Amino acid sequence: MNVTFRQLRLLEAVARNSSFTRAAEELFLTQPAVSTQIKQLEEEVGMPLFEQIGKKIFLTQAGKEVFAFSKNIAQQFKEVETVLDDLKGVRRGSLTLTVTSTGKYFAPYLLAEFLKHHPGIDVHLEVTNREEIVAALQENLPDLAIMGTPPANVDLKSQAFMQNPLVITARPDHPLVGVGRIPLGRLAEEHFIMRELGSGTRTAAEKFFAQRGVQLNTTMEMSRNEAIKHAVMAGLGLGIVSLHTLEFELQLNRIAILSVEGFPIMKEWYLVHRDGKRMSPVVQEFHKFVLEEAGNLVVLPQPLTQPRKRAVRS
Repeated sequence: MNVTFRQLRLLEAVARNSSFTRAAEELFLTQPAVSTQIKQLEEEVGMPLFEQIGKKIFLTQAGKEVFAFSKNIAQQFKEVETVLDDLKGVRRGSLTLTVTSTGKYFAPYLLAEFLKHHPGIDVHLEVTNREEIVAALQENLPDLAIMGTPPANVDLKSQAFMQNPLVITARPDHPLVGVGRIPLGRLAEEHFIMRELGSGTRTAAEKFFAQRGVQLNTTMEMSRNEAIKHAVMAGLGLGIVSLHTLEFELQLNRIAILSVEGFPIMKEWYLVHRDGKRMSPVVQEFHKFVLEEAGNLVVLPQPLTQPRKRAVRS
């Protein structure tokens, strides 16, 4: 049965007004146009939908059944209009955000502040590593991603929104804690616990030391910042991590930050999406919010003051 919404809307208007003429006036149509559409609807149904008794028209039994469905459909279309209006006003909608494992330390706070002003929005937050984020972006899966330096081999739009300092960490009783301006050459004597190959932190650290002719002694690789921090706290070596990851360890004096020449390495956080992606009003609003507010909302952890020792000579 080939029935159009226009025909059902006309049937609903005629039945509600008990008049073809008044229905035509309501919908800014001519009375013959309404009559023609209703006749075509009756032909599709195979039964008359109205009957005229005297000067009044009434729904037939078939007309009552179709009328009931047309009311439901009309209500659903009104609901669709409401949802679309809400989306335009950023009152409803959804946001799919993918962040690196380091970004999980601040992304929930950005979302919490955003949702205070847009409580009707549904959010899906996925935390994963850089490699999987790049794969997801290639498939155009997330609305937005938060990551370090974006890959060059994918058509992306990216904007830096906040600094990401990389620091060298040690157990608080390590001999280098409290020493001022440790030469890079001195670090060649230490054991390092690093992120896996390909991670943003590992790539940035290796590039920094290679440019200065220093070879690090990497004795362990770990795929999670938490594992690196625990290894450092256990005294297995020094670690290089984002300062964003150290809030609780610094507060509890479980980890110390070394004063090293050239550190911290100042990277940036980027908000990323596929080039040409059509962003909903919700996604556009969150994109704007992060670019404008993240720097004010996210506070970097502060290390405890360590007693100063004399500088180490290289």
